[in-house]
Amino acid sequence: MTSDSASLTELEQKRYEWQMWSPQCGEAGQLRLKNATVLISRVGGVGGSVAMALAAAGVGRLILAHAGPLRLDDLNRQLLMKTDAIGSSRVACAAERLREINPLIDVVEVPENMNSENADRWIAQADLVIDAAPLFEERFAMNAAAVRNRKPLIECAMYDFSARIVAVVPGQTACLRCIYPEQPEHWKRQFPVFAAVSSLAGSLAATEALKLLLGTGSSLAGQILTADLLTMTFRKLPVERSENCPVCRTLSGPGSSDWQFTKT
Repeated sequence: MTSDSASLTELEQKRYEWQMWSPQCGEAGQLRLKNATVLISRVGGVGGSVAMALAAAGVGRLILAHAGPLRLDDLNRQLLMKTDAIGSSRVACAAERLREINPLIDVVEVPENMNSENADRWIAQADLVIDAAPLFEERFAMNAAAVRNRKPLIECAMYDFSARIVAVVPGQTACLRCIYPEQPEHWKRQFPVFAAVSSLAGSLAATEALKLLLGTGSSLAGQILTADLLTMTFRKLPVERSENCPVCRTLSGPGSSDWQFTKT
């Protein structure tokens, strides 16, 4: 955990007062959030909802990575975006909106998608990583960089009326390549999506991130949370590290004493 500021300002005390009433947070926890940096890869329907929740909570520095311009067909789910921004930079639009939501935080714009060439550079600057990328090439690159840099990674995804969240803690849990040795067959870049479902997936991932940053509660580390929203069925499934994983098989032990987790 980075440590940049030793206290909260009077304005921060007032702004975050209600969440500091939580015994899981308090002033000490709020200071941890203020001094934290989170990288969010893709700020569309899922990642944008993560970013909004973490910005409102006062996570001090958000690094947003997303290439390309905003399109009309993004707007049914990407709640950070605005109609009059169509054709302009998607990440710039997201950053502008987050600064409106909370001008007390630092928002860094990265107009790139994560890949094997840039993932290490940005992940090294973060305390925690959120992966909301739609493509497995991006996910695999971020997973490998997170393992190399010993940074916790929260994977979040949705499809139609279903959602899935998993936390990767390098040296302690299965990584993404343990779960998916190869890219799943028939995976498509475009798929059915509702804002209600992508927002729920993002809110669940943001809640997991807040727990990890605050050091409280039971983590999804080593588990996959699945949600079938057609039946409102939630399940937690254990996932094991693979002895043959090309990414994490030689890694053991947490990268930092900050990241110690319990599972339910």
